[in-house]
Amino acid sequence: MVDAAVRPQAASGASNAPRIDIDRVNELLLGTWADTRREAREMIKDSAFWRKDELGKDEHRERVLSQLHLLVENRAVHRAFPKRFGGEENNGANIAGFEELVAADPSLQIKSGVQWGLFGSAILQLGTAEHHEKWLPGVMDLSIPGAFAMTEIGHGSDVAAVGTTATYDPETEEFVIHTPFRGATKEYLGNAALHGIAATVFAQLITNGVNHGVHCFYVPLRGEDGNDLPGVGREDDGLKGGLNGIDNGRLSFDHVRVPRTNLLNKYGDVAVDGTYTSSIDSPGRRFFTMLGTLVQGRVSLDGAASWASALGLKIAITYATQRRQFDGADGQEVVLLDYGKHQRRLLPRLATTYAQIFAHDEFLQKFDGVFSGRTDTPDDREDLETLAAALKPLSTWHALDTLQEAREACGGAGFMFENRFVGLRADLDIYVTFEGDNNVLLQLVGKRLLTDYAKQFQGKDAAALAKLVAAQAAGKVFHGAGLRQLGQAVADLGSTARSVENGLREEQQHELLAGRVQQMVADIAGRLRPAGKDKVLGEQLFNENQSELIEAARAHGELLQWEAFTDAVRTIEDPDTKQVLTWLRDLFGLQLIEKHLAWHLINGRLSMQRAAAVSSYIDRLCRRLRPHALDLVDAFGYEQEHLRAPIASGIEQQRQDEARAYYAELAASGSAPVSEKALRAKQREERDEAKRA
Repeated sequence: MVDAAVRPQAASGASNAPRIDIDRVNELLLGTWADTRREAREMIKDSAFWRKDELGKDEHRERVLSQLHLLVENRAVHRAFPKRFGGEENNGANIAGFEELVAADPSLQIKSGVQWGLFGSAILQLGTAEHHEKWLPGVMDLSIPGAFAMTEIGHGSDVAAVGTTATYDPETEEFVIHTPFRGATKEYLGNAALHGIAATVFAQLITNGVNHGVHCFYVPLRGEDGNDLPGVGREDDGLKGGLNGIDNGRLSFDHVRVPRTNLLNKYGDVAVDGTYTSSIDSPGRRFFTMLGTLVQGRVSLDGAASWASALGLKIAITYATQRRQFDGADGQEVVLLDYGKHQRRLLPRLATTYAQIFAHDEFLQKFDGVFSGRTDTPDDREDLETLAAALKPLSTWHALDTLQEAREACGGAGFMFENRFVGLRADLDIYVTFEGDNNVLLQLVGKRLLTDYAKQFQGKDAAALAKLVAAQAAGKVFHGAGLRQLGQAVADLGSTARSVENGLREEQQHELLAGRVQQMVADIAGRLRPAGKDKVLGEQLFNENQSELIEAARAHGELLQWEAFTDAVRTIEDPDTKQVLTWLRDLFGLQLIEKHLAWHLINGRLSMQRAAAVSSYIDRLCRRLRPHALDLVDAFGYEQEHLRAPIASGIEQQRQDEARAYYAELAASGSAPVSEKALRAKQREERDEAKRA
């Protein structure tokens, strides 16, 4: 943390500004599993976990593998596994702990996620007791490093259409795993290029001539002699745009045989004679149930991306409160964060990061409830899937945007690898497309919103339907006429600033954000309705409305984040802290409204006067929050061992203090050179005086 003695004050009035309770806000941000997060952060203070920027690809890979062994030694990988194997059966704590590894090295976070969150979790969640006894101990202690072989080069997010086959041979009681064409090659798999000795392979299960859809199989890749088994093809993906501490590769299978019992058969089994049985009759529901058990990858990406944004903002805002540039009115150089544009660049992104962290904790609670069995119903699992698909895209896109803006806000210093932005952004780039491409995920959310919208019409008679339609039509006329309370003239409250502030507080923000989602979904549903049961027309209409559906899903995710932020604010008792976090929440909400001002105007949700004043109110909020910026990033709880960025270490403050002391001493000595500009001004004054004389 930056020493209080060098904590800069903002412009006018900052010296009297209240201070937030940093410890209380830190507790809120660390969330339900705060103790686990602190344990993880304490562990990664050890430099053995830190990324070494000077390492090449091969050395980086081996270092990360060694770090996985350190995680085992520190018992940092056992939390989600059964107690009978030495685990804790604490799913929420498990994800919270792994997310924190992003501050050490994102390659470490992702490679550990592959080993224990994907490969190990597939065995745990899709297998049965026999599989657990046989393989989980080796997964946990890393004697069985493995790959998660789901993605194919020809079918990324479309898992149901994978080309790999697993055909049952009743004569040998084996499944034959086969890659029938190049597009069915398993691709981009962590641990596949070098370290994996087994894989959980997703393939079309075929028995007795019937394809029962995608199932998961445990497939050994390497024999005890260290060589790949016959029929296993392995290639190295080589250098990537980031995460080069992970040995990503591709796997193919040429009629590789595995025992019948290597089918992870919790949701579907094949008897000795080839008969298929499942406790879930519907193939579609069975498929989504199996994939739903692996949602934790998206959960952890949402959290890790949010905390990576926090890390970048802590560095950038610390630097911005120390670095000075250009003379101000008092003749002193101005601190960067005292410039309105700099505040606009960083503080709204800080507000979004807070919103995402609060939303993530609620998301993680939902995940823990489902995976612990406390709230494990089909509806809860569907809600969890929808939450994952809504939040992961927003947080991962935000991380890239924030790290880039933070990098630019730090100028040339931000471009130096040692100051973290460049490496973090490169590593997090892939987060927006793995564990589900963001746009595909939001499309899933959009479809769920349409389904929920349609449910309100089910079972209603003609009179009730007419009433619903009339209400919709009335609402559109009302909005279109600009007659809502939010469309009132600004003059009625005496000043534009006060009118905007009073008219865009919590209740109105929620009304605008929620109303936008509701109307977008209703409009899309109306445009899709003419298709009826005509699949061709339905596909055409869906495609025509796809972009807007994804935008509606994004708006839904933003609404969830705003609501989570508001829930957090309501738990705060200290009035100063509550006030500052309310301003920060308002900044988050209003920037969302500003981003979609055109929509709000077109749909009559805001008057022209009020819409025009939104941006100026955002600037006003930024000025209010400026004195609290350093406290707000200090509340993330990162220490120097986590930041490891020289520009956030206090060295910039030392440089600035040294420079100011030098010029002060020089001026006091009387030997300071006179500037040409000052000299000419003095000469003009002398000439003017001579003329007057």
